[in-house]
Amino acid sequence: MIDYKLHIPGPVNVSDETYQAMSTPVMGHRSADFVELYQACQPNLQKLFQTSDPVFLSTSSAWGVMEGAIRNLCQKKVLCCMCGAFSDKWLDVARRAGKDADPLQVEWGQNIDPDELKSKLSSGEYDVVTLVHNETSCGMMNPLEDIMKVLREFPEVISVIDTVSSFSVVPIPKDDWGIDVILTGSQKALAMPPGLALFSVSERAFERAQKTEGRGYYFDFLEFRSNHAKGMTPSTPVIPLIHALRYTLDKIFTEGVENRQKRHAELNQMVHQWVAKKGFELLPKPEFASKSLTCVRNNLEIDMAGFVTTLRDQKKISIDGGYGKIKGKTFRISNMGDETVDSMNHLLTNMDEVLTEFISS
Repeated sequence: MIDYKLHIPGPVNVSDETYQAMSTPVMGHRSADFVELYQACQPNLQKLFQTSDPVFLSTSSAWGVMEGAIRNLCQKKVLCCMCGAFSDKWLDVARRAGKDADPLQVEWGQNIDPDELKSKLSSGEYDVVTLVHNETSCGMMNPLEDIMKVLREFPEVISVIDTVSSFSVVPIPKDDWGIDVILTGSQKALAMPPGLALFSVSERAFERAQKTEGRGYYFDFLEFRSNHAKGMTPSTPVIPLIHALRYTLDKIFTEGVENRQKRHAELNQMVHQWVAKKGFELLPKPEFASKSLTCVRNNLEIDMAGFVTTLRDQKKISIDGGYGKIKGKTFRISNMGDETVDSMNHLLTNMDEVLTEFISS
């Protein structure tokens, strides 16, 4: 039985009210009741994605859509922008999907440079670019607006943007910036359980997909579009999570999207101030630091595994002790979802109490 509060970068805490929404009885996924549920989510989803295009619901993790996008859109070669564990993985995924793919690699914690991207695309080799907007493994947020300005100079290149841990945290105007495929998941800033991916596709990406062989079925963008026209999904959907999504959308627009974004920024700044006060350092440059989580260098060289374990066992709070090759060298603290000033103060106060033991030892 889980008896601790999650402040890891995802999944994040889920409210009792969200779980209650999930307890709504299921219906047939080809019924009029499901069509009503699906269509009721669309207006607020389009507002949140800032798009006039449909927003599709996939019963999968976001990785399903990330792989599906490669299969739907690549005819020549993929350029994978790599700046952390998850963006690095996209190169492997593209190659396993049988696609020719190259890396645009920077050190974990560094941002993708728009000028370097422009230089790579100038070769004319690529027809798809993948980018993780907010690289959760190292707490770095790429300058997406500037990157999209570069991509607009290459109309033959389709953009696929992972916003799994930035969606609803910062403004991401899909249509205004010209994003072709934008995707996210349920378990991070939306503060829902895992298992639902949400994505929207531009008309020119659909045109590419129509001419691409080997799209498969489960993540075929054209199947999503044809079923969307009927208020349905291609395959059996995770209906309880769609009930939770409807509740979550209502909650977001009751709070107000700008208020939600402001809240995330303020809570994130609280953590940054704590980091500086304690003598720690951020892993990314401050101007590229994520707004939904904080990745902290363990420059004080504390026993990170012991700190994380003690915090969980004594204070019933779970943070992350670093991911992949920077495990133990960093730690990560989430402020996304339903967190408040009170909940973040509770976290930081308890971290203070535990940290005293580890710094003095």
